[in-house]
Amino acid sequence: MSETDERPYHLPVMLAECLEGLALQPAGTYVDVTFGGGGHSRAIVEQLGQGGKLFGFDQDSDAEANAESFPTDRFTFVKANFRYLKRFLRLYGTSQVDGILADLGISSHQIDEPGRGFSTRFEADLDMRMDRGQGQTAADVLNTYSEADLHRILGMYGEIKNARTVAAAIVSARTNQPLQTSSELRTLLERFAPKGKPAKYLAQVYQALRIEVNEEMAALEEFLIQAAEVLKPGGRLVVMSYHSLEDRMVKNFIAKGKIHGELEKDFYGNPIRPLEAVTRKPITATPEEIERNNRARSAKLRVATKV
Repeated sequence: MSETDERPYHLPVMLAECLEGLALQPAGTYVDVTFGGGGHSRAIVEQLGQGGKLFGFDQDSDAEANAESFPTDRFTFVKANFRYLKRFLRLYGTSQVDGILADLGISSHQIDEPGRGFSTRFEADLDMRMDRGQGQTAADVLNTYSEADLHRILGMYGEIKNARTVAAAIVSARTNQPLQTSSELRTLLERFAPKGKPAKYLAQVYQALRIEVNEEMAALEEFLIQAAEVLKPGGRLVVMSYHSLEDRMVKNFIAKGKIHGELEKDFYGNPIRPLEAVTRKPITATPEEIERNNRARSAKLRVATKV
């Protein structure tokens, strides 16, 4: 539980669907590369028997604290970004696994923790780092990036239509005083938001900054390539995404074996790709789950098997 309320740290989205997608075997080896509050991981561990093993990856110290209550005979916490999946599995003497789960994006806890700077609802420093011990903050991005780079990330990652105008406004504003807090950024952005949709607009800008700060697109591409390499033949990859950029990358990788470019074929015309989709279309949450957990509204779940 958080200190501010009685809500769970993070309510796992499409839990039953994720477990079904993994096709769990009691003695299998699995990886939850986005441990977070441990909701998905706990359900996986409960289904593992003798010889079964789960590795939980997360770079967030709060997630590391959540892992302390897990049974160490079947579970190992790895404090690392999932872009280093292969390296850390090798450190633990594991080269191949039966299934990998990734619940992408940001956890409810991170959004609800005012000091993290992820939410437009709270007054806080513009941090947005998933790993608070590393790298640049959102404030660093806003105050040091060129106008062209700000235009690029706001348009590409935030998908806002007036990205060029907003980038110019940020550069102009910071010449007088650096942008450091969420209230300063909100005040600047309010005049550019479409009428009647300020909350959605702010969320899109925050999303763009968060993705840039945490290098989420590069990390996802590196993870997908490594996931295909460490899965055993017949092993399952289960990925849940929350915005079109992530989902498109996952869809392309499953279909083509790469993020960009066309599907390659061998001499006989057979597709060259490490994975095959289990479901043709992404799985979405039921209306009942969306009513219980609003975060499930935008979730898309894709399941693939190692060829």
